[in-house]
Amino acid sequence: MDGEITPAEVKALIEDGADVRVVDIRAPRAFVQGHIPGSENVPFDRLVAAVERFDGDEHVVTVCPHGKSSVQAANLIASYEGVGPDATVQSMAGGLDAWEWEFDFGADDADGESGRPESPF
Repeated sequence: MDGEITPAEVKALIEDGADVRVVDIRAPRAFVQGHIPGSENVPFDRLVAAVERFDGDEHVVTVCPHGKSSVQAANLIASYEGVGPDATVQSMAGGLDAWEWEFDFGADDADGESGRPESPF
């Protein structure tokens, strides 16, 4: 893992159209209630089975509610042999609590699940 990245840096990467993959590791119901625009949902409990999705990615940023579990997720992704040695894998510092901008809403997660949870986290 290559450390943490600030929410402002993540926002700038997205706005600049950088080749970055933002991975929200919360449960699908929480993701549907609100997520970073352009992010995808790969729940933490499914990450090991889905790690091959990151083959060849150059930059991956993991996101969770408070920035703790995403560190573990970033470490897991970085340890996968399909992620090249030049790839950057980071966790977003402070998690979604630190995201100061608008969220997207809806069922555009990786598993196609939807629902109305009581909390976005």
